[in-house]
Amino acid sequence: MNTINPKVDVYLSKAKKWQEEMETLRMIILDCQLAEEVKWGKPCYSFEENNIVIIQPFKEYCALLFFKGVLLKDTNGILIKPGENTQAGRQIRFTNVREIVEMETILKAYI
Repeated sequence: MNTINPKVDVYLSKAKKWQEEMETLRMIILDCQLAEEVKWGKPCYSFEENNIVIIQPFKEYCALLFFKGVLLKDTNGILIKPGENTQAGRQIRFTNVREIVEMETILKAYI
């Protein structure tokens, strides 16, 4: 597992919503050997200095956004285009930790 970034610890400790969901996503992502940092004010994960995923808390859900998700084979039909003007990014949305835990194997395959 890659090193935990203390800046992400601080970010998560201050989160008012989706804290447990973001922590669960973080552990799954780190298990995939990605580098952890804070970019655009959110936990962001990269491989060989290329951004792969970012954890995004929203009002109604917590999301895992794949920067180039359009290039992924979405065999499980779980990737969502976040907005009409979004080009490459695709996200997977969660409303509770159970959903994340149940999808761990699928998430690792996508990452």
